Order: sequence, then structure tokens, then C-alpha cells
Amino acid sequence: MTDSPHVDTDDRGCLVMVLAVPVVLLTLVAGYFCWTALTIRPSGAWDDDACAGIVLSCVMTIGAAVTAGAVWVLPPVRRVMGWWWVLPALLLGAVAAVRWATGG
Repeated sequence: MTDSPHVDTDDRGCLVMVLAVPVVLLTLVAGYFCWTALTIRPSGAWDDDACAGIVLSCVMTIGAAVTAGAVWVLPPVRRVMGWWWVLPALLLGAVAAVRWATGG
């Protein structure tokens, strides 16, 4: 019984670009919502709308970061893309978690 030869193609560069699209888009979404969470300033303790906006922005940032991490954890994606592809999204998620924990 003979083994079939392993064919190594040069499509890895294209595959990285295709797999990077959702990770990059989710990182951009996380970046936008993290920016809004950091720039919203309540006018006072009574400003419930601003506090709700901060919480919503933090939740959206963390959601996008977790989704980017979930995409990266998939074995085909992880084999092709390094950990640094998902690191910015995870850092943005951590910043949003700190912002949420410290309150508005």
C-alpha cells in the first residue's frame, strides 16, 4: 500500500487573506465600540442614557472580541493565522471590560 504524496500548494497566502477578513472586520467593530465607550462622558450621576451607552458599547466590544477569538480558535484558521492576528481584538475587549467595571 502506498501513501499518496503530500501536495504543498502556494494557496496559503490567499487562504490567510480570506480567513483574515472576518477577524479584521470584527477587530474594526470592536475598535469602534471601544472608542465610543471611552469617549462617552456622562454629564452627571443622573445621566442614565450616557451610562447605558457606555455599557452597550462595552458589551458590543466584548462581543466582537470574543467572536474574533472564536473564529481564530477554529483549527483551520489557527493553523494558518498566528495569535497576533486576534491579539488587537482581545486587547480591545479587555479595555472595554475595564471601562465597564469602572463604571461611567
